[in-house]
Amino acid sequence: MIRLDKYLADMGFGTRQEVKKYIRQGRVCVNQKIVKTPDVKVQEEKDSVTLDGNEVAYASLEYYMLNKPAGVVSATEDSRDTTVLDLIRDKKRKDLFPVGRLDKDTEGLLLITNDGALAHRLLSPKKHVDKVYYAKVQGKVTEEDVRCFQEGVNIGADGKEEWTRPGTLEIIRSSSESEIRLSICEGKYHQVKRMFQAVGKEVTYLKRESMGPLVLDENLHSGEYRLLTKEEIKDVTEWNAE
Repeated sequence: MIRLDKYLADMGFGTRQEVKKYIRQGRVCVNQKIVKTPDVKVQEEKDSVTLDGNEVAYASLEYYMLNKPAGVVSATEDSRDTTVLDLIRDKKRKDLFPVGRLDKDTEGLLLITNDGALAHRLLSPKKHVDKVYYAKVQGKVTEEDVRCFQEGVNIGADGKEEWTRPGTLEIIRSSSESEIRLSICEGKYHQVKRMFQAVGKEVTYLKRESMGPLVLDENLHSGEYRLLTKEEIKDVTEWNAE
């Protein structure tokens, strides 16, 4: 059970002080009865709560799949740029955050949730979560690059060594601008771009296609999002949970 004022605040209808004011004004009903006491307890899954006659359904956890567009930052707030949370217009929770980050110019799959335990599992270096990227690369990608990536690449700078774990590189098209698909199991800073820089090439376009068991919905256009399906939530929350 949860306090009525916390229930409404959690669902983004204002601060605790603001929703207390709404309650005392008689604008809130619980099970069709006006309640003017902010500390009354309600059952999130059973009780009906309305504000100004509009149903307020409680969601303790939310999971959104976003096809992140370029130019948007992977942050909860930013004073200059549009954030990925700004794109989730019909969210209920106000404590959502992106699971990991994509560079500002990188597109593709991003999970938005408030499930901290799941985020920890997906981001923990110990879990070795596979992430698959599609990229366009300036320069001819070769089988030698495939072998290098399989062994791990030194992406260190200024004479310092920083080796990546092995990655699986698939060549889709090899030409002056190549197309590739790369699977890696870690998330070092600018890792994909730095891996190709290490073999003398430059990533010109990058899009994440999957992360662990979660695969980007091909029907989501850039900037679009949707709630995860029950099956997807089950897959991603039960995956690697031991």
